[in-house]
Amino acid sequence: MGDNRFKLETDEDALEGQRASVSLLSLQELDVSKRELYYENRHWAYFERLRREDPVHYHKESLSGPFWSITRFADIKAVDENQRLFSSKLNVTINDQPEDFQLPMFIAMDQPQHDFHRQTVAPIVAPTNLAKLEDTIRDYSIKILEDIPIEQTFNWVDRVSVELTAQMLATLFDVPLNDRYRLKRWSDVASNGPGSGIVESNEQKRKELTDCLDYFSDLFDERKDRPPQFDLISMLAHGEATKNSPSNEFLGNILLLIVGGNDTTRNSISGSVLGLNQYPSEYKKLLNDRALIPNMVSEIIRWQTPVPHMRRTAISDTEIGGKTIRAGDKVVIWYISGNRDELVFQEPHALRIDRANARQHVAFGYGIHRCMGNRLAEMQLRVLWEEILKRFKHIEVVGDPVRTKSNLIRGYLNLPVVVHPL
Repeated sequence: MGDNRFKLETDEDALEGQRASVSLLSLQELDVSKRELYYENRHWAYFERLRREDPVHYHKESLSGPFWSITRFADIKAVDENQRLFSSKLNVTINDQPEDFQLPMFIAMDQPQHDFHRQTVAPIVAPTNLAKLEDTIRDYSIKILEDIPIEQTFNWVDRVSVELTAQMLATLFDVPLNDRYRLKRWSDVASNGPGSGIVESNEQKRKELTDCLDYFSDLFDERKDRPPQFDLISMLAHGEATKNSPSNEFLGNILLLIVGGNDTTRNSISGSVLGLNQYPSEYKKLLNDRALIPNMVSEIIRWQTPVPHMRRTAISDTEIGGKTIRAGDKVVIWYISGNRDELVFQEPHALRIDRANARQHVAFGYGIHRCMGNRLAEMQLRVLWEEILKRFKHIEVVGDPVRTKSNLIRGYLNLPVVVHPL
């Protein structure tokens, strides 16, 4: 593979450089909701200190209001699976939705409504359909990889990660492939707010999401009058739980499916290239043993954790880790911290593609809200890397990544690479 002239900073390097300055802060200054921490990759020492000193931490003041941070792996799982004490109904992100633009969605429902709605679209990722989708994923992957420039610098995010996931989204919704960039844009708008570099204002965000509603409402009206088909819009149009949904709930579920089917996989694909460059010994392992690909996929998703957090609301007074959480309190479970918990993962900040317990990660959530499309996400990563290794000796990162400015999606806007053929 040769020696890289460009030296990438690993997460371990970043953590080492952060510890001294973070040690000088008070616990109340450890506001892990700040978006710039993720944009600048400065959040690791914050979470490390919270796990060590105050794993169930109450932050009184932030731009997102007061909230509890749950940062240890075991506590995250305990909150995520306990619907009796921690509700998803109000919201599932640390930031509250505007009162006049509420978007209900099935991920933000408790039982039994959650399962009633989720089961409407779950067949799209049933094992039998996944087997059919694998050939489609492989066809898309081959075409994308054969079209990328060789021995020239380009942005891997746009040319590969975005392309594959956007084409798959268009397939799942059964919309023209030419509309895939509209889906990608709506995904970005839905998961970002003013100050992110994606939208300038809440008014712009609302306008673009209203355009999304208009687009999918036309498709809904068209498909409800046809016999049921095996695409997400047809499923929503004919499902008992969803066929009469109000427009804001319909839009909420559409955005959930777009973001869930796009952002997580897109950023794990980019993260796989970045991580294997940060840890070249792991890249060599992969080149020497392609049977490691499935386990590598799990490790990449753990290491990347594309959705850093989810939020719950306490239903009644309860206790976690010796702290009393009051009814109505905002409780944020930080998957990104749980997946780097030293009590569960040895050398947690390192990428180890043969890590024995990689599949134990909580990047997909835990309990009834575990990501519906997790197997599809894993399949896209697996198939893409199978095809990469047939063609290329090395995908070399040649510049620092540009990350998203978000505490909800941990992703990349730019990852400059040069591809070297076999």
